[in-house]
Amino acid sequence: MNQTGISQEKILEELSERLNKDLTYESGKILGSMCTTPHELAKKVMTMYLEKNLGDPGLFKGTQEIEIETIKMLGTLLNNPKSWGYIVSGGTEGNIVAMRIARNIGRAKGKRGTPQVIVPVSAHASFDKAADLLNLRLIRIGLDQEYRVKTSEVKKAITEKTIAIVGIAGTTSLGTIDPIEELSDIALENNLYLHVDAAFGGMVIPFLERLGYKLPKFDFRNQGVNSITIDPHKMGLAPIPAGGILLKDRRYILKNCFEIPYLAGGTYAHPIILGTRSGATILATWATLKRLGTEGYTKIVKNCMNITNQLAQGLEKIENIELAAKPVINIVGITSKILDICQIDQELRKQNWALGKFTNLLRAVIMPHVKPQHIQQFLTDLQQVTKKLQQN
Repeated sequence: MNQTGISQEKILEELSERLNKDLTYESGKILGSMCTTPHELAKKVMTMYLEKNLGDPGLFKGTQEIEIETIKMLGTLLNNPKSWGYIVSGGTEGNIVAMRIARNIGRAKGKRGTPQVIVPVSAHASFDKAADLLNLRLIRIGLDQEYRVKTSEVKKAITEKTIAIVGIAGTTSLGTIDPIEELSDIALENNLYLHVDAAFGGMVIPFLERLGYKLPKFDFRNQGVNSITIDPHKMGLAPIPAGGILLKDRRYILKNCFEIPYLAGGTYAHPIILGTRSGATILATWATLKRLGTEGYTKIVKNCMNITNQLAQGLEKIENIELAAKPVINIVGITSKILDICQIDQELRKQNWALGKFTNLLRAVIMPHVKPQHIQQFLTDLQQVTKKLQQN
C-alpha cells in the first residue's frame, strides 16, 4: 500500500490501462462463460445500495423482505412459490449448502459411517468441494447415449450409507437435463434427499417450456425434489455474485441454522456458508426479475436458442468438426474424431476466442452478449483453424 493517497484520476487511468488485458463480453469472443453483462438496471441498483449487508438482516429489514420476495419469484418459476431459500454467492455455495443439509438429515435418520452421495459423472466440481469439506463420499454414475445419468445405475448404487442423490438440469459441459422425474421416484422409494443442480438451466428451461419445447420436469413439480440451485447471475442477467438455493421445506433451514446472539436480526441465522452477504446484489436481482418478467426472459432465451441453432448448423458444414450432441439448451459441444481439441482451442485462443475446454470437446455457451455476427466470425475462424491443423 502506498504511503499517501493517489488521485482518483490516476487510479482510474491505471485501472483502464491494466484491464485492457481482459476479454470483454461486448466483443462476443467470450463463448465459454455462463455469465454475461448484467442488465443496466441491475448495475444502477447495485451501485446505489453497496452498504447493505444481509449478514445481519435485523439491520436491513427492508432488504431482507426483498430477498424473501426474490426467492418467492424464483420459487414460482420453479413451481413452488412456498419454497424457502437465500440468494448466495453462486451455484457452488448453493450446492454445498444442499449437501450439508442432506448430510445432517442423514445423521438425524441414524445413518453411520462416511455418508455417500450419488452424483452423475457430469456433476459440477462444487460437489467435489462439498465432499472434501463435509466428509462425504461421492458415488459417480455414468451417462447414457443422451449424456444423462443412468437411473438404473443410480438404483444399484444405493446403500445403507446413501444420504442423497443429485441430478443436473443443464450440465456444465453440454447443457443436458437428467431424468429428474425418475430420480424423484427413486428418492421417494428409498427415503433419500434429492438435490437438483439447475444453476444454469434454472433460468433457461422454464422459458423454453413457455416456448413449446418438450423438456423433462426438473423442478418442484417432482415430489421427491428437496432443493434446487438456480443462479440469477447467469441467464438471469443479475450482477455477480447472485446465486440461489431454494428448499422445499422451511424446516430444512430452521434445523440447520447457527446460534449467533450478537446479530440484530435474532439468535438463529446463517444456514448458508457466508456471513457477510451483499444486499446490493439481492436488490439488483429483485429489480432485474421485476423489470424483465417472464415475457422479457422468454424473449431473451428465444433469441439465444436461435443463435444456438445458427452455431449448430454452421458447425455441421465444417470438415472434421462435429456436434458432441444435439443442443438441449443454449450450450453447444464441439468435438472432432480427427483433430486434436486442445490444438483447436489453442489456435482459437490466439485470436482471443475463449471457449470452455473439456477432455474431448469445446463448449460454447450462447449468452445474451453473443450476437449472430459473432457466431459467423467464429465459424469463419474455426474453419481456418481446422484447415491449418489438417495441413500440419
